[in-house]
Amino acid sequence: MSMSTSPAEDPSAAVEEPLTEEEYRDRLRELPPSAKLVAKVLETESPLSQGQLADESLLPDRTVRYALNRLDDVGLVGSRYSFRDARKQVYFLKH
Repeated sequence: MSMSTSPAEDPSAAVEEPLTEEEYRDRLRELPPSAKLVAKVLETESPLSQGQLADESLLPDRTVRYALNRLDDVGLVGSRYSFRDARKQVYFLKH
């Protein structure tokens, strides 16, 4: 007996609707300046690793990590493994 489920049966497989520009800006408005800067960098260049984000934003790695966590908390950033180096995650905006 197969244990697979179709996307309709699996709520985690649901596809998220893209955010409108207004929804995106409302979520971003409440975030700290570091998260806004990281989002701005990701708007122009994406996907980027945490190290690349630190280089581009001139923020310390720890601040970039905090900013990415805040962006993730409000559903504005996604991540995947890098095609070039599977040991690294790269980040992108979800709007």
